[in-house]
Amino acid sequence: MDGMISELRGSLGEAGVLLDAERMEGYLVDQRDLVRGRAAAILRPSSTEQVQAIMRLASRYGVGIVPQAGNTSYCAGATPDTSGRQMVLSLERLNKVRSVDPLDAALSVDSGVILQHAQDAADAAGLMLPISLGSEGSCRIGGIIGTNAGGLSVLRYGMTRDLILGLEVVLPDGSLVNDMKRLRKNNTGYDIKQNFVGAEGTLGIVTGAVLKMIPKPTHHATAWVCLAEDVPLPEMLALVRRETGDLVSSFELITPRSLALVAPPDGPLKSGSGGVVLVELACSSSRIPVVEVMEGVMGDVFEAGWAEDVMIAQSDAQRADMWRLRETIPEGEKHHGGSVKHDISVPIGRTVEFLKVGGAAVAAYDPTLELSVYGHIGDGNLHYNLLVPKGDDRLRFTDRIGRELAPQLYDIAAGMGGSFSAEHGVGRLKRRLLQHYADPNRYRVLRGLKGLFDPLDVMNPGAMVDPATGLSGQE
Repeated sequence: MDGMISELRGSLGEAGVLLDAERMEGYLVDQRDLVRGRAAAILRPSSTEQVQAIMRLASRYGVGIVPQAGNTSYCAGATPDTSGRQMVLSLERLNKVRSVDPLDAALSVDSGVILQHAQDAADAAGLMLPISLGSEGSCRIGGIIGTNAGGLSVLRYGMTRDLILGLEVVLPDGSLVNDMKRLRKNNTGYDIKQNFVGAEGTLGIVTGAVLKMIPKPTHHATAWVCLAEDVPLPEMLALVRRETGDLVSSFELITPRSLALVAPPDGPLKSGSGGVVLVELACSSSRIPVVEVMEGVMGDVFEAGWAEDVMIAQSDAQRADMWRLRETIPEGEKHHGGSVKHDISVPIGRTVEFLKVGGAAVAAYDPTLELSVYGHIGDGNLHYNLLVPKGDDRLRFTDRIGRELAPQLYDIAAGMGGSFSAEHGVGRLKRRLLQHYADPNRYRVLRGLKGLFDPLDVMNPGAMVDPATGLSGQE
């Protein structure tokens, strides 16, 4: 290990290798403060060539490398284990916007670029990068790709996977896969780059990306819909999409308890008896009267008996207030004392059914528990969170729920054709869930791919899956 660190100092310089315990601390704890690891060093390369040098040494010395972007993972996917023999590779110094091409609507960036900075680069070109996350001021492009992040606009624009045109990836042996093309059509064999999207740094290290941009929406219509009881939300979504010409960019659910965490009781934005849906239309054309379209479709929603009240934002400030409440719910949960997060997805048509069946399971387990449920119901993703009871230890409560109640919720989702991880990934915390719920042959292929790309298990070892030597399953 000392020999490797000495060689790394020669390749990366003093600024590229952190060994001081105080400076290393922030890289060793996960976003939710659930997992704390140890590392022999924190590596901070400033170029793709330096990443290649790191991986060549890691393969020679057999040292595990844990890629880390903004360290905002909810599944400890960027946290080293406790052995002290792994090293964290931070992407923070790979932070250049390489090019902005307005005609191809393509944005080329280093993987360490902060999402907000990538959005700003697109905006300066009169375009938009349609990835919107609550952590966009700190999360980085490499982590977004590694987790195939979702966010607030998946309904309209898709997951991160749908916005990738090209990637540059350093493989575990230090060799480089350069597929930084800007093409929309390129049928020249296997789409290799997609193997690295959602792989959480277990197959290679993304060092660069080409991302799709879209015409910047210049007109918005945003509605705060106070729901009646028992609204058939999938039917409401279908109506809104149809009657707006599919201009819907967001369709977000906020339950009354979630709203109470962030909204002042005397504020103008209230909850209906069934909660709130925040609906937004977005359009780049001045020829489409999006506010009139929204007013018309909200009339249809009222006529169907689905809304107790509707407020359509009359200014940018009102729109910002609506989104502030939605986006600060995680912070509100923290101020309450924390929550146990379940990042669940089910087919859109079964979201209401899951809310009822899941709620019954929670009540049967402990009727005193409080649920904070919100999320991207327009794409079937629910953040189904249990608030930590006042006076309870957060970590002990999290462990108990994870052992006793979460499996019931995941079983319910799986029985509906859903998933235990909609957008947060697998990391270290959900490895057993992946093995339990995955189709056996799909799991065998996952391990086979890990073994093919990373037979020495130097890429984020301990995250997602262990390698198999081949698809036959022979170890």
